[in-house]
Amino acid sequence: MNRKKDKAFESPLHITYLHCFSIVAFTTHQVVCINNINFQRKSVIGFVELTIFPTVVNLNRIKLNSKQCRIYRVRVNELEAPFIYNDPTLEVCHHESKQRNLNYFSSAYTAAVSAVDPDAGHGELVIKVPSELWKQDDLKVLKVYIEFSLDQPKGGLHFVVPDVEGSMAERGAHVFSFGYQNSTRFWFPCVDSYSELCTWKLEFTVDASMVAVSCGDLVETIYTPDMRKKTFHYVLPIPTAAPNISLSVGPFEILVDPYMHEVTHFCLPQLLPLLKHSMSYLHEIFEFYEEILTCRYPYACFKTVFVDEAYVQVSSYASMSIFSTNLLHSAMIIDQTPLTRRCLAQALAQQFFGCFISRMSWADEWVLKGISGYIYGLYLKKTFGVNEYRHWIKEELDKIVEYELKMGGVLLHPTFSGVKEKDNPTPHLHFSIKHPHTLSWEYYKMFQCKAHLVMRLIENRISMEFMLQVFNKLLSLASTASSQKYQSHMWSQMLLSTHAFLKSISNVSGKDIGPLIKQWVDQSAVVKFFGSFAFNRKRNVLELEIRQDYTSSGTQKYVGPIKVTVQELDGSFNHTLQIEENSLKHDIPCHSKSRRNKKKKIPLMNGEEVDMDLSAMDADSPLLWIRIDPDMSILRKVEFEQADFMWQYQLRYERDVVAQEESISALEKFPTPASRLALTDILEQEQCFYKVRMQACFCLAKIANAMVSTWQGPPAMKSLFTRMFCCKSCPNIVKTNNFLSFQSYFLQKTMPVAMALLRDVQNLCPKDVLNFILDLIKYNDNRKNKFSDNFYRAELIEALTNSLTPAISINNEVRTVDNLNADVRLILEEITRFLNMEKLLPSFRNTITVSCLSAIRQLQKNGHIPSDASLFKSYAEYGHFVDVRVAALEALVDYTRVERSSADLQWLLNMVQNDPAHYVRHKILGMLCKNPPFNKATDSALCNEALVDQLWKLMNSGTSHDWRLRCDAVNLYYTLFGLTRPSCLPLPELGLVLNLKEKKAVLNPTIKPELGVSSVMDTNYFIKTPSMGLKRKAETPLGSPPEPGQVLQQQEEDARGGRYKIRFNTMEDEDIDMETVHDSQAFIHHHLNLLERPSTPGKEPPSVEQSMLSMPATPVPSFPKETTSSSSKHGAEHGHHHHHHHHHEHKKKKKKHKHKHKHKHKHESKEKDRERDNSHAYSNSPASGRSLRSPSLSD
Repeated sequence: MNRKKDKAFESPLHITYLHCFSIVAFTTHQVVCINNINFQRKSVIGFVELTIFPTVVNLNRIKLNSKQCRIYRVRVNELEAPFIYNDPTLEVCHHESKQRNLNYFSSAYTAAVSAVDPDAGHGELVIKVPSELWKQDDLKVLKVYIEFSLDQPKGGLHFVVPDVEGSMAERGAHVFSFGYQNSTRFWFPCVDSYSELCTWKLEFTVDASMVAVSCGDLVETIYTPDMRKKTFHYVLPIPTAAPNISLSVGPFEILVDPYMHEVTHFCLPQLLPLLKHSMSYLHEIFEFYEEILTCRYPYACFKTVFVDEAYVQVSSYASMSIFSTNLLHSAMIIDQTPLTRRCLAQALAQQFFGCFISRMSWADEWVLKGISGYIYGLYLKKTFGVNEYRHWIKEELDKIVEYELKMGGVLLHPTFSGVKEKDNPTPHLHFSIKHPHTLSWEYYKMFQCKAHLVMRLIENRISMEFMLQVFNKLLSLASTASSQKYQSHMWSQMLLSTHAFLKSISNVSGKDIGPLIKQWVDQSAVVKFFGSFAFNRKRNVLELEIRQDYTSSGTQKYVGPIKVTVQELDGSFNHTLQIEENSLKHDIPCHSKSRRNKKKKIPLMNGEEVDMDLSAMDADSPLLWIRIDPDMSILRKVEFEQADFMWQYQLRYERDVVAQEESISALEKFPTPASRLALTDILEQEQCFYKVRMQACFCLAKIANAMVSTWQGPPAMKSLFTRMFCCKSCPNIVKTNNFLSFQSYFLQKTMPVAMALLRDVQNLCPKDVLNFILDLIKYNDNRKNKFSDNFYRAELIEALTNSLTPAISINNEVRTVDNLNADVRLILEEITRFLNMEKLLPSFRNTITVSCLSAIRQLQKNGHIPSDASLFKSYAEYGHFVDVRVAALEALVDYTRVERSSADLQWLLNMVQNDPAHYVRHKILGMLCKNPPFNKATDSALCNEALVDQLWKLMNSGTSHDWRLRCDAVNLYYTLFGLTRPSCLPLPELGLVLNLKEKKAVLNPTIKPELGVSSVMDTNYFIKTPSMGLKRKAETPLGSPPEPGQVLQQQEEDARGGRYKIRFNTMEDEDIDMETVHDSQAFIHHHLNLLERPSTPGKEPPSVEQSMLSMPATPVPSFPKETTSSSSKHGAEHGHHHHHHHHHEHKKKKKKHKHKHKHKHKHESKEKDRERDNSHAYSNSPASGRSLRSPSLSD
């Protein structure tokens, strides 16, 4: 049901089919009606009705997306329609397959996702259009009606039902939709593609005490006659893609925004005061976006819903956003305020680009993520100031550079030219980037980060004015299109492609940004510069050398302009150098002569003139400091060498926060009194950006530790803190808290944490520093403060943690609390007191508990108290606040690694499988990847066959209802075992592979470490069937695939009908172990029996060579109309359906497989009779209501 996609993105293997499918039919309108939501059973019952507009005559089947829905009946224009339901992603690799390498899994998973990819016209649910509807040669509109239910959904909809007394409303039970990328198929059948737009009518019947919030305008709410239920009717007249539809039902409290009446906020009971405060500035964000885009907000209303156990902090849908309830805060909380504002700004930016304007294909995702991230950045600049904005850009740039240098490049606009391995645009990754559902979450976050940075590069090239004009033009076209009645060519203006975006830039600005796009969008990787310089006094020239590293992973070669800023005595000068293929040295003429003795103010970049003490600088040189690419207009890492005094001048006098942060990082390598002085000056300077001052605290601690033998005076920062925050009369007592100045609040919080990192000559935390921190805790007084001090107290606990050093044990004495070091005893007492207080008076977001848990883990790791996981396990249990659980789990993950505890690793993996909170499951796998219990390079007792099987099962079938979790599991598998067969597994039998093509045996290549296994999934199988109608046995799924390592090649058809040659791939093509060979023989024999005769007990399977000659055909495709049915083609491609038996099993009489999701039809005997009578291939498939995978009511 799709229009044509970006050609570059389609692999040739789909193009022929897509080409004919892309114009077959469009969905123009969809009704979703959920008439029963049961919170006790966590179930949903409803129906959908799609209005489908065929664009060709004889449309004989319709493919839709639907996962985990139980389908009861399908009608097309009031006629019962048979259907097949098949979801190859439920179990990616067949459970009997002995394959355990990740290369194989990734190929199979990519193929499984492709098989149901709506962008290629595929789906899990295939409906046969009754012949009376397509036999006439006219284009009738089809109404497809599907009844379905969901029972305890594992994905798509999340039920939160607190285990307390009272009715569901009193308990605050609620349900909301969630998912990663296009996941709407998890809760109702639809075309789950961002490029398939239609209008919507949404109806939800809920208990009278509940509120249903969904997309579009609430037209009416109707009570049932008994007044116990009510139905909410929503209409969304703007064409919208199914992934942008959402639902939230709960006993919400409702707040109409006092500044904008079309905006409504919803929160859980008793949180209304927090909601009022948190949402009080939302109207400002609206005004800002409407002003810069010179375009009104596209929908008639906007709804914000705050839910518990949210999947992510912010999810945006058409005209509504679902937020985590943890973002709500009162006016007393300082630290949460900017974070919540940022989340709201992100959500609103995505309303314009992401929800209203959708993407043409997955390859165009970067444009929408880039634009929404870019305008969000403009909001940050306006609200939090230029310093905050530039700090954020530097932070994002550092993140993407670090990720790409470590993991390899991030590709924004992937194009798949061919199916061969060498055509893979990202061979360095252990997952495919062909689909959003195969991407690692970490990669996707970096992808979004890079997208908005590239938008900023485009802005640098064409100017902000033109950039905003482009956005306005895109929105205006989409707005015009959205008001039209259904015309596919009109609605396509609401879809944005890379090509359309670039064309719009070219039209508006007249500039060609082709090279920029080629460099940063069409290829991955960042640039790595190394710079150094020398001053030539005779010529008065700065000789600058800029080298590049473009051979390391994640790097690319840069050719083009680069800006260099040189601060001289006479002022600041910008120079644009051209980086050529081989040029390293660049001569830059200097404007000033060296004249230190003349007293004169020095002009800075911003026009300010300042007095400087020039005694530190080189007498022969007029250079104060040099910066390479100061505007961050290249995605790069710069390592520049200049003298320590130059970094110190740059820190003191350069007004750009990025320059100040770079100089602080550089000064860590120069532990001198001059560096100490420069950093202290910055700490005392109130005009300086607070985040720069915070960074200076940590740098000063590092310098003090490096200078420990020569350090004069009190410990670093102590006298400064005393002067700023302590009583004049009694310097060891801190003043009562007053956080009215946020800058000094953040500094007051950070200084003790940095001071605690100080060490004396014995490498211990100095006694007076520890006593000073304990005094800060003891005399902390927040009674007169209008703000909460919970974040400040949490930082003081972190300071105590930082002061800990490893315990010195005498004669291997056993550590007990009784023989604790006196200082450590004081620390432990404080932590215990804080934890106990927290139970009586919990802090906002339990920040104190979180700090205490990490402190206890540090005490354990440093050998002060016995290592024990039980405390962390109790705090990690479901029911605690999510931040506390994550902190406890982080400690547990660390404990598991240090103690090599298999019981605790098992405990964590059980939690990944069973925990109700999706976010927590995701976090555990993320933490295990960051801090793995072992890795592929080391031998560990934890690495064993049971663990391999458990993780394989987890990613293969255990996470099939949460794309993000499945990709997390793949990441963990990769971290622990790498791409090839895990080393802890026993060698495959004999270690031999039969190469049947060359009739020789070779050593099994799977034994070789880290060998790239070429993907068998990338081969296309075209399977023609003999002309006579063949019956398919009920136990064999449609389109059973060949076993991995086996390729079907069609011979010239002769008079006897289609003959097949089966070849096993040669060694270069595929690694096959002995198990695979057995499986393949069994597989061939299985189909011989299936297609020619029923299997007889005790019959020996023929040899492989015989099988090769006599193989007539693999299973019959689902629909007789087509020669090559897409479902059998894809089934073949997917290695999913699993009826391969081992060699010996065939000697016994085959038992009928019980398929996990088979419908038992109520009239089975009638069905059998009908099957006997009818030799039509379709009637054998469980289509007349009997789905292959979907369980029915009678189950």
